[in-house]
Amino acid sequence: MISKNIFKKAFQNLVTAKAMAELYEENFKVVSKYVHATSRGHEVIQTAVGMQLKPQDYVYPYYRDDSILLAIGMQPKDLMLQLLAKKDDPFSAGRTYYSHPSLNDEDKPKIPHQSSATGMQAIPATGAALGFSYKEHKKSGFKNKSESPVVVCSLGDASVTEGEIAEALQMAALKQLPIIYLVQDNGWDISANAEETRAQDAFEYAKGFHGLEAISIDGTDFIESYTEFEEVLKTVRKERRPFLVHAKCPLLNHHTSGVRMEFYRDDLEESKTRDPYPKLKQQLLDNGFTADELDAIEKAANAVVSKEYQEALQAEDPTPKDLFTHDFAPTPITEEQGERSPKGAEKVVMVDCALFAIEELMTKHKECLLYGQDVGGRLGGVFREAATLAQKFGDYRVFNTPIQEAFIVGSTVGMSAVGLKPIVEVQFADYIWPGLNQLFTEVSRSCYLSNGKWSVSMILRVPIGAYGSGGPYHSSSVESVVSNIRGLKIAYPSNGADLKGLMKAAYHDPNPVVIFEHKGLYWSKVPGTKGATSVEPAEDYVLPFGKAWVLQEIWPQDNKETLSIITYGMGVHWAMNASQELGLQDQIEIVDLRTLHPLDEETIMKSVKKCKKCLVVTEEPSDNTFARALSGKIQEKCFQYLDAPVMTIGSENMPAIPLNTILEETMIPSTAKVKTKIQELLDY
Repeated sequence: MISKNIFKKAFQNLVTAKAMAELYEENFKVVSKYVHATSRGHEVIQTAVGMQLKPQDYVYPYYRDDSILLAIGMQPKDLMLQLLAKKDDPFSAGRTYYSHPSLNDEDKPKIPHQSSATGMQAIPATGAALGFSYKEHKKSGFKNKSESPVVVCSLGDASVTEGEIAEALQMAALKQLPIIYLVQDNGWDISANAEETRAQDAFEYAKGFHGLEAISIDGTDFIESYTEFEEVLKTVRKERRPFLVHAKCPLLNHHTSGVRMEFYRDDLEESKTRDPYPKLKQQLLDNGFTADELDAIEKAANAVVSKEYQEALQAEDPTPKDLFTHDFAPTPITEEQGERSPKGAEKVVMVDCALFAIEELMTKHKECLLYGQDVGGRLGGVFREAATLAQKFGDYRVFNTPIQEAFIVGSTVGMSAVGLKPIVEVQFADYIWPGLNQLFTEVSRSCYLSNGKWSVSMILRVPIGAYGSGGPYHSSSVESVVSNIRGLKIAYPSNGADLKGLMKAAYHDPNPVVIFEHKGLYWSKVPGTKGATSVEPAEDYVLPFGKAWVLQEIWPQDNKETLSIITYGMGVHWAMNASQELGLQDQIEIVDLRTLHPLDEETIMKSVKKCKKCLVVTEEPSDNTFARALSGKIQEKCFQYLDAPVMTIGSENMPAIPLNTILEETMIPSTAKVKTKIQELLDY
């Protein structure tokens, strides 16, 4: 039985959202400077959901969900500040669109940042539910201080055709996660309707995922919406399993302010007959309210909306300096600390340095998890980079995922949001592409677009590079693509000690970190890579990001040409070997970048200015790459000191690395090729 107080709150919420949509239309030329959408037609289902969520719950609204935001306690002015991109927009400080919320208030459900890429929020939301599931495991060491939390992921019906939705639903069903997918079905994409774009609706689609229960309801009927969602919420809180709620409702406003419904809609009259506003009004009249009471509620809501709109109009805009905040959260690791080369310690291969680092972290930090393809107990990673970890820490903490790079990457956003530190990996750099959408839209932008409320604390391990005729699908270098995603920190170590120190720094960094680990350096089996083996640093060793290493340092030579080689990863070993074979250790300075972002420009430029000539060595094809951009930056900043153009050597500019050994050797750099380039530059 729904109480009179609940009916009143629901009606207040609906008429407030309706008044806002109507005010936006009346002031179209003002408010449409920035694109927005409204919940008109969807108000009832959204209100029924938002009213029942609690502060421990996590909700991922989509861009039409302003009624959910009002129902959880946000005020019209809060939303209007975002509508107008004002400085005091509580979600993003003027950085992102209307109804793209991020909220971390103690007294309200939590809303981690999410993009507006339709459907992309399903993976981070499912990651949050996966995090709750782990924290509720009896051996995890975590305990709930309140009633079990639930994750609600809100979606438009058109987004359910996205492949990443399938990845999310698959994992929710497989792992039996405490999440509710709310699908609001208004029958439209933008101008494409359901008949054109969907083989079935979301309720029918959900039947293909065993373990995912689904219901279909009338999202315009408040009594049905409230009571059905109430029952689902109780079930998920208690039984900790996933649900999908398919709610049918009409779209009674424009797709967005920029795409007007009269441009393409042929069902407007029919849609108006399903308006939830008169239906809810009648339900209140049937439950003891008078017409005068409802009229008073509506007038009061209109007055609040009008007043707060005027206040929002007068609010301050951001200033230019506001652009430059919250790209990263501050890290506590700013200096190299701990023992890098403990006395009596043995040399170990690079892959073991990472393995031991993760083992130490997992032993000490219960919030640390590791997952990805084949990292579980049976194999421990295709490179044995996770060997024995599942046996030591349990399958609930070190586990295999399906072949789902998007989920592996994007789930870390939700994991981080619920207080965990996930370490994940894609099996090969070549496999990172399905995960780029999540890496770009969800992982990298969260801190910035939430104005610092939701930094994503995660580590993504990426085995990279050509090694032993891996062929076109296991040999690629991808650092230029990833380094163009702002908001990520990127490491590319050349030896085991650096890898362990950077792994530890990455763990304590509250930002997303990508660590490229060259497969050819893992065991130092490639000739000339013994330098990748290291004395294993002590447990307390940390190496901060943005600190390059001059591993072969020279002093100015009065009568000799000198050269600075700037490189990273496998390039460090080609450079060192070439220098030694040429017998030019006193003329060649070698700078190991260690991290690609942040980049230690001070060390780079100091070396180049001293040596007067510079060679940048990379394994990537050299055109249009990180290395080529770095060469340009060096040329720009050191031009007056240079005795020759900055040169770059990398792989041949072909589409892929061939399988055949001869072709592979022809494709990628080598010590011999670097020697030739060094001589060319010294002789310039």
